[in-house]
Amino acid sequence: MKSVLVVAAHPDDEVLGCGGTMARLAAEGQAVHVLILGEGITSRYADRADAPKEDLEALRSHAQNAAGVLGVKSVAFGGLPDNRFDTVALLDIVKIVEEQIQMHKPQTIYSQHGGDLNIDHERTFRAVLTAARPMEGSCVRQVLSYYVGSSSEWSFAQFDPVFRPTVFTDIGATLEKKLKAMQQYEGESRSFPHPRSPEALRAQAQYFGTMAGLSAAEAFNVIYNIQ
Repeated sequence: MKSVLVVAAHPDDEVLGCGGTMARLAAEGQAVHVLILGEGITSRYADRADAPKEDLEALRSHAQNAAGVLGVKSVAFGGLPDNRFDTVALLDIVKIVEEQIQMHKPQTIYSQHGGDLNIDHERTFRAVLTAARPMEGSCVRQVLSYYVGSSSEWSFAQFDPVFRPTVFTDIGATLEKKLKAMQQYEGESRSFPHPRSPEALRAQAQYFGTMAGLSAAEAFNVIYNIQ
C-alpha cells in the first residue's frame, strides 16, 4: 500500500490545501497520514498560556473529525506555538517531521508552500525539505507544496518561492468532502468573501480546475520528483 504524508502548520491547513486530494487518494486505497505541527489559536491571546485548554482539545477533535470525513488513516500533532515557529529551533521542527517519515515511510509528502505570508508555513516548508532530503535509501520520492487560501495569495508574490502550480489533482468527485471536512473546524471557516469561506473554496477549486481543463482541482508545486 502506498503511503502519503501531509504536513501542515496549523489545524485546517491540510484541508484547505489538499483536502480533496487526500479524499481521492484515500478512496484509491492509499494510506494518508497527516502531521499538524502547530497547536493553533494560541496566537490570538496576549500570552500563549492564556489559551483555554478545552479550546485546544476541541481544535484537535475537529482535526480528527475532518480526517474522518476525508478517510485519513492517522493524525499526529506537534504542539508547536501558533504563529511563533520562528522562535523554535529549525532542528526541533525537522525532528518532528523525521519521526513521522520514519514511522509511515511515505513515498509522497505534501507540504505548505514556502512563499506563503504566514511564517509558520515558511518554517514548515523548510523543515520538510530538510527532513525529506533525498539521501540514498530514502522512502520519499516526491515532495509537493500546496496552496492555502488566506496565506498563499496574501503574500502577493512578494516572497520566494512564488507559487507556480505545475500539478493539478482532479477533485471533481471529492470537492464536497473537502467542504464538509472544513465544516468540522468550527470557528475557522469565515463568511464570503474571506478565502476560507465555502464559496471561496469552491471558486478556488473551480479556478484551478479551469487551468487544467477540469471542473474542480487542487494545485501543487513539485519540489522534487524522483522517477
